[in-house]
Amino acid sequence: MEPEIKNVSLLDESCCSSLNIRKSHHSEKAKKNLVSRLNRIEGQVRGIKGLIDRDTYCDDVITQISATQAALNSVAKLLLEAHMKECVVDRIQEGDLEVLDEVLVTIQKLMKK
Repeated sequence: MEPEIKNVSLLDESCCSSLNIRKSHHSEKAKKNLVSRLNRIEGQVRGIKGLIDRDTYCDDVITQISATQAALNSVAKLLLEAHMKECVVDRIQEGDLEVLDEVLVTIQKLMKK
């Protein structure tokens, strides 16, 4: 079961700091949201291990794996959205067009899944 995606702004300021040190600046609320989602995903993975240990019917295990993958994809989508709206925009405005290649590689990685 995929968790609901809430429209939460992940950034309180610019996502990328200056001086070529790339670092995210997520608000505390956004961090809590992401960590909460990841904790649930961690619980889902432990649950899948338990299903395997209990010899649960394969189709049921696969359904849970699919739900866990969807939850991870939701986290990735939130991060990508924030990255594009803040980090990428900031770097383009600074004249750093290499960020476009970086984003394309990132999107290709996400689409492989």
